[in-house]
Amino acid sequence: MPFKPNDMPIIRFFFYLICLFGVPKLIAQQKNYQIHTIAFYNFENCFDTINDPITNDEEWTPTGVQHWNSKKYQQKLQNLARVLAEIGSAENPNSPTFIGGCEIENRTVLEDLVKQPKLLPAAYGIIHFDSPDKRGIDVALLYQKKYFKPTSFINIPLYVYRKDTKISENTKIEPEEKTDDMLQTNANNHRVFTRDQLLVTGFLDGEELHIIVNHWPSRSGGEKKSSPFREAAGALNRKIIDSLQHINPNAKIIILGDLNDGPYNKSVKLALGAKAKKTEVPPLGIYNPFEEMAKNGLGSIAHRDAWDIFDQIMVSQTLLQTDYTTYQYWKAGIYNKPFLIQQSGLYKGYPLRHSNTEIGFSDHFPVYIYLIKEKKGISNQ
Repeated sequence: MPFKPNDMPIIRFFFYLICLFGVPKLIAQQKNYQIHTIAFYNFENCFDTINDPITNDEEWTPTGVQHWNSKKYQQKLQNLARVLAEIGSAENPNSPTFIGGCEIENRTVLEDLVKQPKLLPAAYGIIHFDSPDKRGIDVALLYQKKYFKPTSFINIPLYVYRKDTKISENTKIEPEEKTDDMLQTNANNHRVFTRDQLLVTGFLDGEELHIIVNHWPSRSGGEKKSSPFREAAGALNRKIIDSLQHINPNAKIIILGDLNDGPYNKSVKLALGAKAKKTEVPPLGIYNPFEEMAKNGLGSIAHRDAWDIFDQIMVSQTLLQTDYTTYQYWKAGIYNKPFLIQQSGLYKGYPLRHSNTEIGFSDHFPVYIYLIKEKKGISNQ
């Protein structure tokens, strides 16, 4: 039915409502963001096939227990490349800008890895140092050279000693935890051979960023007995952070790694001082998004049918701002797609690791966070 002249006030009223409520939805323009994925993955025994005379890598050679040959090695690299290329793809189709890794035998392994077809387009640079670990496993950082320009990098040693783990006679002795990562000690001074901490500084699209890559001492000997080693690792992280913040209180810092502790353990909560909630993070403090995930039953590693999050990525308070004119933390996740999960047998539901019958991926799931920054201008997508 056509409107009559005396209907005009009603028309103007409805037009006003549309302008007030409907038009913003009709013409709303979504902000456009630049996004970068930062990932960490324990590569689990990423060894080449060559026997290194100065490390304990004999198990991972053609004549060793694993009968580790070129075919198996190449399959391991292909598997790792598949995972690394896809981490964070739910929100960012590009492979991670940064990949922190551990349990890496040497630089040659990394050079072989970044040449895999799934990773080659990203043109990753490599930052790696040999560590004192007697198995010869190290930490490293891969970065996309088109986005990140490193200005400095250094390996910072962690000095811990077996004598530091003395326990009282009343302490209940724990059963040994099953781990490939046994702690080995210098016979003369009792120093534990463990991984250095890797500090990388550079510019991400012109913004200075500091990244600390970790693989803290294992739980060999039991969680409580070995805890002082990881608490010392957390304290060393805190010392590095304090030094960076002393130079620049606005320094943007990312801490990532396999900590061999959960987000709630002393090494993370007390020695490093990480907080579970953004609102609890003080100036110069550290935020750990993985603590809430752990409370919700999620995990990056399974042990005795219990899940925990040993693999974590934390950020400084300076990455928690709500003004996205510079890169800021957005959200975090655990990459646990079905192809990474054991589908049958005794360890059904666990991460799909290497066995005598299958070249798997790792006994850990990768973890990741996103950094985002608002692009100049807006799009009407």
